[in-house]
Amino acid sequence: MTDTRTAITIRRPDDWHVHLRDGAMLEAVARFTARQFARAIVMPNLSPPVTSAASAAAYRDRIIAALPEGTDFTPLMTCYLTDDADAEDIASGHTAGIFTAAKLYPANATTNSAHGVTDVAHIMPVLERMQAIGMPLLVHGEVTDGNIDIFDREAVFIDRILGPLIRDLPDLKIVFEHITTKQAVQFVDSAGPNIAATITPHHLHINRNAMFTGGIRPHAYCLPVAKRELHRLALRKAATSGSARYFLGTDSAPHEIHAKESACGCAGIFNAPYALESYAAVFEEEGALDRLEGFASVHGPEFYGLPLNDTMVSLERRDNPVPDDIESAGSTLVPFHAGSALNWQIVQS
Repeated sequence: MTDTRTAITIRRPDDWHVHLRDGAMLEAVARFTARQFARAIVMPNLSPPVTSAASAAAYRDRIIAALPEGTDFTPLMTCYLTDDADAEDIASGHTAGIFTAAKLYPANATTNSAHGVTDVAHIMPVLERMQAIGMPLLVHGEVTDGNIDIFDREAVFIDRILGPLIRDLPDLKIVFEHITTKQAVQFVDSAGPNIAATITPHHLHINRNAMFTGGIRPHAYCLPVAKRELHRLALRKAATSGSARYFLGTDSAPHEIHAKESACGCAGIFNAPYALESYAAVFEEEGALDRLEGFASVHGPEFYGLPLNDTMVSLERRDNPVPDDIESAGSTLVPFHAGSALNWQIVQS
């Protein structure tokens, strides 16, 4: 049955995976996330990365300072795990309310991940401590072996690393971030209650053809890369299923236009300006607008053990053109859906 609603109102959502960068780029992009979301899990892959409670607290201060005065937004900080991560500092940072979670980047998996973990065995004492105190582990789920096809890296990570990790630490809370494959959906569905996953808007909208339609399309290039259509359909089914295992995580990852449109273009899709409208389009297409609030506003806080937001946000069905590019604080960025239009627009936030 076609959904004929012209407006929807949901609890204000949270973004459980975002890149706000630092410096000039932070000044340019933080306001877009803060306009759409009440809270956001902020990725720690700066240069240098956020590896201590002290550096996380300082980064949090810079984020707040970059926002327009009076903005109601809470950045939730994460620790970048390295081979020599300090379990005591991480645990005390979590107890003090500085760290919400810790992030596992396999070394060289994505932007600014050169300092990432080379072998999970090196951080087992840290993970054991996290399991004991209930601190979530956020996982970029790809292997980085050069002999593994880039489109297979998530599936291999599940078999080689994530499955054994869960067997060894069954009580560790894990968020399998920005999942991209049918295999990941099957894994999350079959795992215990401590396992959840975030899904991005772009992986719900595009498959890997988007990177090659009419030539190389650098603004559709992200890591993990978009996969075949069968995987996109599996993600849409999972996101709109109503399952509490899945929740919103944009993985908005801004780069200046010249860094995307270059001989070695950076990975990342900047979806923050129209994120909620982008998700709403998917849920409408799947006949599941009544499940958008759970995915966007309920499942994430419940998994993290945080309160639901009290405020509300409304969207109206209306033509919402997305510009070809956005100028902000001296930076030029190309947003997801650039040059097209969405049929939902936030009218209250």
